[in-house]
Amino acid sequence: MEDHQSNNITAFILVGFPTLPELQSVLFTIFLTENVVIIVTIKMNVTLHKPMYYFLCSLSVLEIGYVTVTVPNLLNNILTQNKKINFLACMAQLYVFISLACTECVLLAVMAFDRFVAICIPLRYTVIINNTFCLHLAVGSWVLGFTIAILKVIFIFRLSFCGPNVINHFFCDISPLLNLACTDVSLAEMVDFILGMIVSLVPLSVIIFTYICIIWSILKISNTAGQKKAFSTCVSHLTVVGIFYSTTFFIYARPKKISPFDRNKYVSIFYSILTPLLNPIIYCLRNTEVKQSMRKILRLCY
Repeated sequence: MEDHQSNNITAFILVGFPTLPELQSVLFTIFLTENVVIIVTIKMNVTLHKPMYYFLCSLSVLEIGYVTVTVPNLLNNILTQNKKINFLACMAQLYVFISLACTECVLLAVMAFDRFVAICIPLRYTVIINNTFCLHLAVGSWVLGFTIAILKVIFIFRLSFCGPNVINHFFCDISPLLNLACTDVSLAEMVDFILGMIVSLVPLSVIIFTYICIIWSILKISNTAGQKKAFSTCVSHLTVVGIFYSTTFFIYARPKKISPFDRNKYVSIFYSILTPLLNPIIYCLRNTEVKQSMRKILRLCY
């Protein structure tokens, strides 16, 4: 492959999409507020210093990352009408976004494992999911996600781009960049596909296996109230998994050259903008402990 320095272009044009900048600003503020509130609530309340909430806190940091890496640049493009993003900034945005997506795949599997231990072997939960192991799982999710992303981005970074330099998207994503390359992208596509399948299907397999075990354990509970209580602790996680994987597979588990970018662009809004908005709501509305802790903090503030 040729080095990126042989490119004829030094910047890309992000087409974005027609929207109201005021609406984007409001949504961006809501995203940050929601997730910061969750993180602060968990940090301030000792009763929430449990593995499940540490993982939820880590997921909130992820959601803040998603919107921070895409929305401010999008707002700047809309407000200033300057849609340019230089090559290195584009690659940096691509790397951070892919890293966050890969990390979320692993973190969702870790959260499923946490629910598996809590429901299937509850008597050993505090022994297995202790603070040290919890920290290792959370940090390991981030390290693995950012490491896999390096391998994916390296092959795109080394491609040559000779023009046109217009990206029909609101951020630098894999598919649009591969379609703008003027050199053979078959190796980059193959590496991206293989790594993408590994980082998505392996965690998804773990999630499916753990929930098969969880459902089996729930069915063995003698009373209906116990079954409902056990299953209710999993509903939020399952909802987030469903939203994340349905949109991710729609975008990335298809051939790159024939992807309809306009459709991809709007579907991308779900996992890069709307999902970070919905996840805190999904978790908080179904979690009594979090809601009670938030009420306590609000009473202290007022």
